[in-house]
Amino acid sequence: MSQVQASVKATEVKTTCPYCGVGCGLIATIKNNKDKAGGYDVSVKGDETHPANKGVLCSKGMALAETLDHKDRLLHPVVDGAQVSWDDALDTVANGLKDTIEKHGADSVAFYVSGQFLTEDYYVANKLMKGFIGSGNIDTNSRLCMSSSVAGHKRAFGADIVPGNYDDWEQCDLAVLVGSNAAWCHPILFNRLLKAQKERGAKIVIIDPRHTASCEMADMHLPLLPGSDVALFNGLLVYLAKFKAINAKYVKTRTNGMSKALESAHADVPDLDTVAQKTGLTVAQIEEFYRLFLKNERALTIYSQGVNQSSSGTDKVNAIINCHLFTGRISKPGMGPFSVTGQPNAMGGREVGGLANMLAAHMDFTPETIDLVSRFWGSDNVATKPGAKAVDMFDKIDRGEIKAVWIMATNPAVSMPNANKVRRALDKCPLVIVSDCMDNTDSMKYANVKLPAMAWGEKNGTVTNSERRISRQRSFLKPAGEAKADWWIMTQVAKKMGFGSHFNYSKPVDIYREHAQLSTFENRYGNGKDADFITRRAFTIGLHAQIIEHEYDGMPPLQWPLTDCTPYGMARMPNRGEFFNQNRKANFVAIRHRAPENKLERKYPLVLNSGRIRDQWHTMSRTGKSAKLSNQHAEPFANISRQDAAEFNIQDGGFVEINSKWGQALVRAHVEDKQVSGQIFMPMHWTDVYTSKGVIGALVNPATDAVSGQPELKHTPVKITTWTPKWHGYFISDEKIDSAMLETDENIEYWAYNYQDGSHILNLAGDGACEDVKLVAQLKGRSGDKLLSYVDDMAGQYRYASIVDNRLESCFMIAKKGGLPQREWLTQLISKRIDVSDKTNFILSGVGQDNMPNLGPIVCACMGVYQQQIIDAISEHDLKTVEQVGALLKAGTNCGSCMSEIKQLL
Repeated sequence: MSQVQASVKATEVKTTCPYCGVGCGLIATIKNNKDKAGGYDVSVKGDETHPANKGVLCSKGMALAETLDHKDRLLHPVVDGAQVSWDDALDTVANGLKDTIEKHGADSVAFYVSGQFLTEDYYVANKLMKGFIGSGNIDTNSRLCMSSSVAGHKRAFGADIVPGNYDDWEQCDLAVLVGSNAAWCHPILFNRLLKAQKERGAKIVIIDPRHTASCEMADMHLPLLPGSDVALFNGLLVYLAKFKAINAKYVKTRTNGMSKALESAHADVPDLDTVAQKTGLTVAQIEEFYRLFLKNERALTIYSQGVNQSSSGTDKVNAIINCHLFTGRISKPGMGPFSVTGQPNAMGGREVGGLANMLAAHMDFTPETIDLVSRFWGSDNVATKPGAKAVDMFDKIDRGEIKAVWIMATNPAVSMPNANKVRRALDKCPLVIVSDCMDNTDSMKYANVKLPAMAWGEKNGTVTNSERRISRQRSFLKPAGEAKADWWIMTQVAKKMGFGSHFNYSKPVDIYREHAQLSTFENRYGNGKDADFITRRAFTIGLHAQIIEHEYDGMPPLQWPLTDCTPYGMARMPNRGEFFNQNRKANFVAIRHRAPENKLERKYPLVLNSGRIRDQWHTMSRTGKSAKLSNQHAEPFANISRQDAAEFNIQDGGFVEINSKWGQALVRAHVEDKQVSGQIFMPMHWTDVYTSKGVIGALVNPATDAVSGQPELKHTPVKITTWTPKWHGYFISDEKIDSAMLETDENIEYWAYNYQDGSHILNLAGDGACEDVKLVAQLKGRSGDKLLSYVDDMAGQYRYASIVDNRLESCFMIAKKGGLPQREWLTQLISKRIDVSDKTNFILSGVGQDNMPNLGPIVCACMGVYQQQIIDAISEHDLKTVEQVGALLKAGTNCGSCMSEIKQLL
């Protein structure tokens, strides 16, 4: 038994989830069994002591143990396609960066990093780039997630603070969700709203162009026109003023600029009719919402990507905040504006300066802060101006202005807007370095240097969630192959570049301690007593400036600011009502409604909206490994209304091409009764690993918010047309098919990969000859296998199956005309390794004689409950409510993200 195995035998480790910004605590239990997870048997459950989730996990968190294998992991450093030692790889990176800087200047290099980073990783990356390379060119995929919220916070509060906390979700009387499908994207928090709704009669209002799962549980849905949020909230401000809902004392003593903001709002939307005209809502809908906000003091406005991902995202944030400042509904229980982030450590990145327009520790680029950080870091080469934000960064790479880019823990070839341009830029960039735990990402294809990074379970450090709560993410697995911590990789490069004495870290606690020291460095404000002093900058964790290793290892979850005066953190900010602008007051911001930058035109008549689905995360490099999470949707798709489907001659389940000015996608059409006409929705998750033409980033509008630089990911003008292939089919195998073979087969136009509990499924279609598809030749060419085949040219049906040792190894079903056999029985034969010696007569029919039921898709991924099981239970037991279904089948009783679907089935 190895030393590592012995040390973790039957061990429980408290850590945090690597997915969304809720920051759920969980407990990983490691047993000393040999299996795929690096030599351990791991199980995961919620941590009941963690205040973010109190023991509950969503479907993605519950499936984490299924994602810990080393398949497709990057296990060794690679330079120009050849495996090399770490020392050689680090030399290549350091020398490449130094040579580029010497020839072209510091701004010719860039780092593009990630909210998957731990705070310690972020700190080292920012220090290396801004402190010693001397450029501001470090940005993060959090730019795509929450930078408009950051900009809005800073304009209003003088600092990037979230005033409230998660308890407010249970304490509010009115929850207004703006551009947030929290039922799917943040189900642990949405459950708190449902609790307040059920126990206290709290009202839930959804403001969203789409009818989402959240709407099914809400009291009211306002399907406003995309991009019209400012008009709606400007109208609310005017309405509140009309009915004298102003908190005059608060406005006078705690705020600036109310008169100008109200004047601007009144000029923008002087009456309800104007609000209706700009938002597409009825006057009755608007007035009902305004009355609810007027009469419920405990009003919580929760906003997410529908607000942030917009060319006017910052203005949307400030329009919301203005209404809360006007009524004084802020920093008190159950009320205030609340930004929920998508990434697990988006806020940690904000704390250390991971955004290109921030310096460090919540400091902007000013002469005073540049001097402060220079003295603290001991560097005379600190960047003096902001660097390139994400979209601009890849534009500069495309133009040849940036000649070396280091991409860490993210996949911009998929996630960035105008992804084809991003790919072109990476393809011609002289030096592309990619640090990642996975070897098969779309961005990794462009890497000159590949550096294997640790994954979740192997990494050790801190993250900060959406309520400012810092939690420990602890390691419990041995690193895969030669994988290293991101902070370690960057530290070694820094040393080889000649900055070694400034990057002398041996453990994450060394970095965290320095991060805490910088946060409190020259941050005292005023001459009050120690018990009363306040800070110049909102962010400080000075209490941990001298933290030692065992304190760091045992650190409980705490909300910053952390000082001697606030040793257990601060639940709500700001302290004593003082904000962080020059006069310590909050600012109203005068704003006007602006339509989305790229308007619809005759050639592109529909609006494309992008977002998440319930059980997948980002580009599926982790969640795609889980059969349970991959069951809900096997292929990329676009939701379209029945009216638009009729107009464009689109059939439910058929193929559609979606085109924009920037690119093309080929996906399945899902015709939805509740999809708004004139708009389509397409998920963000599919990549070249999972499909041939399903990358939504190839379509997406690259317009950005002028203040925040956040892209307009929710409003892309597109057209949609039917694509009718000459044939379609599916291939099921016990082994994954190399996508390279699919891409080089001219007979295959469309493919989508899905993993189902031991079976690898490809959905296929093409315009070429189906008889010549390479998969058919591969099946026929296998020696020693028993090959079943059925060919009917007249009927246009072609079916093949390969049997090895009385086990179904693979099958390929093709149709030129008509339908295909159901695949569920065949999938189970392969995944369960069933003896088929008595079933060979039925295999090509796809229908077994053992009455194995077709259960349909999983509805409750947490409890593994299928659609047909729920339908049968409803019919057999005459069930009427979601609660009755839960009592019988357990469906919907964990995170609740499937309750809207159960409600629809009822």
